[in-house]
Amino acid sequence: MKKSFLQRRRFLLCLGLGVAGTAVFGSRWQQIPSKVAFGNVVPKGISPPSQPLVVLGGKPLPEFEGISAWLNSEPLTIADLKGSVVLVQFWTLGCINCLRTLPYMARWHRQYAAQGLKVVGIHTPEFAYERDLNNIKKAIQQHQITYPVPVDNAFKTWNAYSNQYWPHLFLADRQGLIRYDHIGEGAYDTTEQTIRKLLG
Repeated sequence: MKKSFLQRRRFLLCLGLGVAGTAVFGSRWQQIPSKVAFGNVVPKGISPPSQPLVVLGGKPLPEFEGISAWLNSEPLTIADLKGSVVLVQFWTLGCINCLRTLPYMARWHRQYAAQGLKVVGIHTPEFAYERDLNNIKKAIQQHQITYPVPVDNAFKTWNAYSNQYWPHLFLADRQGLIRYDHIGEGAYDTTEQTIRKLLG
């Protein structure tokens, strides 16, 4: 009887530890401290979890703010993009998760531009070398990026979008309303299906 009681206590203790562990690690992303220098920026060494499709209620695409340079394009505004389906992605050249998404971004740009898709890759740096315009240009050439790349060194556009992650993409319809939001790698099929749906 005593042995059975002890076994039950051990089982309940392990169960309690398991639940507590899940609570701690499940809320891991809320506990990551922000960087004071750049605002609410999650450290790039810790990859955000890939999230499924999120259909939003039609929030307008925020304006591009504080852009220090435009690469592959003249300066653009959200008004310039009205009438097109717009895919905005936040990335930086030292982020491996970002680099893995770039072939998809480049392919979608090539494949759907004629149908009305506009891709904009907002380069927001974390480290000093990522702020250097020559390094960004080299990365653009290396990854065969031909769509517009605004340089957001001051994190003004990052903050306008209330962004916290690299990579993070937003997809807006032809009226400029956000219809899709995805953090991290993956969900490429879902993203492409949503692009096609909005273009259609």
